Amino acid sequence: MLETTVTLSRLKAFIQEALTKVGLPEQDASTVAGLMAEADLQGSDGHGVTRLPQYVRRIKAGGFNVRPNIRVVHDHLSTAVLNGDNGMGHLVMKRAAEMAIEKARTTGIAWVNSQFSNHAGPASLYASMPLAHDMIGLYFAVGNANHLPPWGGLDMLLSTNPIAAAIPAGDEKPIVLDMATTVAAYGKVKTKALRGETMPEGWMIDRAGKPLTDPKRADEGMLLPLGGMEAGYKGYGLAMVIGLLAGTLGGAAMGRDVIDFNHDDDSVTNTGQAIAAINVAAFGDVAVFKKSVDTLVRDIRNSERMPGVERIRVPGERSFETRVKRTQNGIPVAPALMRGLDQVADDLGIARLA
Repeated sequence: MLETTVTLSRLKAFIQEALTKVGLPEQDASTVAGLMAEADLQGSDGHGVTRLPQYVRRIKAGGFNVRPNIRVVHDHLSTAVLNGDNGMGHLVMKRAAEMAIEKARTTGIAWVNSQFSNHAGPASLYASMPLAHDMIGLYFAVGNANHLPPWGGLDMLLSTNPIAAAIPAGDEKPIVLDMATTVAAYGKVKTKALRGETMPEGWMIDRAGKPLTDPKRADEGMLLPLGGMEAGYKGYGLAMVIGLLAGTLGGAAMGRDVIDFNHDDDSVTNTGQAIAAINVAAFGDVAVFKKSVDTLVRDIRNSERMPGVERIRVPGERSFETRVKRTQNGIPVAPALMRGLDQVADDLGIARLA
């Protein structure tokens, strides 16, 4: 089979119909579907529609609360903690981002943690939400399964624990950094498995320390932290700190308490995330700041390149280019993923995606 391409609107409609069928209220299903489809549009393929079969399975098993009472449990002038009531993470984090933005209008900086949330897709979706309000966004999360041991250890006590930052610019596109604290996010491993591709050496190793390149054997190995075999203590330390900020600080799971939602469909994960909004106007003139960002971007882009380097990029450029390309040509869906989505559609009694 060849890759199939679908439009953004068709992808969102399919996801929304599937989620509505398994019990989400229509508006919540629309919100989650929009964010999932947006992930695919920007090229975050490990976090978009590829997650739908798993989400549907967990909802059927009782692993997600389809009608959560998302509520504030701690509220201060510039901080808050949201209890997601085991709802879809997309709903919890959208609410958290909106709350952080509103608080930052008054206080300049706001920080909101979540507890009892769930997987919410790519970090950049939420870090980018403050951009429309001339704010900088920061996002941190505890991953939904532990695939990383402490540096020099073998026990899986840490996850990919992603971090994202979005910084507004003027005429240039915003700077958007979205990265795991491992060499590769686990979602990329799952995407490789779906496409029947091998992983590059350096993503994972087995328990003997040998390279693991077959993504279907991922359960036998561990992800390498940023820095790889030579300086992985840096990625390990970063993963630990982000986990403490996103999980422990807000009363969410961390370390041994993290539930592997790839293999457990019915347990409450108590996933923790955190989002911060920084109001640029609280630090000076917004236009001057954006102009300075533009200048830096152009200086970096036009700086002298090493031999063989065609272009120097800044964070977020590739995702923007992917968004433009997929808006014009459609969003690709791998054959193995399409088979899984066809099965979801048949099981739910809805029209297939394509």
